[in-house]
Amino acid sequence: MKKEIHPELKEATIVCACGAEYKTKSTRENIHVEVCSNCHPFYTGKQRQAARGGRIERFNKKYGLSEE
Repeated sequence: MKKEIHPELKEATIVCACGAEYKTKSTRENIHVEVCSNCHPFYTGKQRQAARGGRIERFNKKYGLSEE
């Protein structure tokens, strides 16, 4: 690696909106994020599963057609 061309690496604290804090190394000292693995719905298991039908089923339901 060449000297004096790379940014200085510092101890960084990542703070989430839910209050979780993580320590890491970065060129910035403080990083604020809105979601993290502690509060993200995908990782917490609180993700809502949408029951989405296909296009044909939605069309038939919308116009009252039956599949015969």
